[in-house]
Amino acid sequence: MARYTGADCKLCRREGMKLFLKGTKCNSNKCPFDKKGYAPGQHGRARRFKQSEYSIQLREKQKVKRMYGLLEAQFHNYFKKAERAKGITGENLLRMLECRLDNIIFRLGLAPSRAAARQLIRHRHFSVNGALVDIPSFQVSSGDEIKVRDKSRQLEMIHGAMKRVRDGKMVSWLSLDKAGMSGSVLEVPGRESIPVNVNESLIVELYSK
Repeated sequence: MARYTGADCKLCRREGMKLFLKGTKCNSNKCPFDKKGYAPGQHGRARRFKQSEYSIQLREKQKVKRMYGLLEAQFHNYFKKAERAKGITGENLLRMLECRLDNIIFRLGLAPSRAAARQLIRHRHFSVNGALVDIPSFQVSSGDEIKVRDKSRQLEMIHGAMKRVRDGKMVSWLSLDKAGMSGSVLEVPGRESIPVNVNESLIVELYSK
C-alpha cells in the first residue's frame, strides 16, 4: 500500500504550522519546526512571494490531508462523500475525518500520534463495541465504545501515551476511562468542537473549480 516515507517534520515546515505528526516530539524542545520554521529546501529560508488564490487553497487542502495522514485519492473520496451529505460540505469533511478510528484513538490519548494509532489498529489492539476492528478508516459513531483489547493492555506505547493525557486537554465530545483503558464518543462533533486550525471553505472552493 502506498504511503509517505519522507521526514514528517518537513511537512510541518512546508505548511508553516505544526501538524503534530510526531507525537510528543512536537511539544518538546527537539521539534525541528521550532528551530527551522521556514520551508524546507535550498531556498526555503529566502522563499518570499505573493501566493495566488489557487496556491492558498491548495496549501489549506494539503494541511488537512497531511494532518490526518491521507493520500490524495483517499482525501478526494472523503470530499465527494461530504459533498453528497446533508449540511455544509467543509464541516461534513472535517467531521468525517475526525470520526475515523485512528483519529479517535489519537484524540483519546491511547496513541502518541495518528500514525502510531494506525499501526496499533492494524496490529489488532483495539475493539469497537466489543468487536475487533483493524481498519484505521473505520467510521466511529455517537455512543460507540473504543477499548484496548485484553491482550494489549501492557503495551508500552499505549501506557506512555496515556501518561501524557492531561485533564481538560481532550475534546469535549469524547470521554476517557483511564482505568478501563477505554473511551466513548459522546456525540458527533460540530465544527466548533474540532480543534484544527484550517479554513475548510478554501478546500471546497478548490474542488469546485
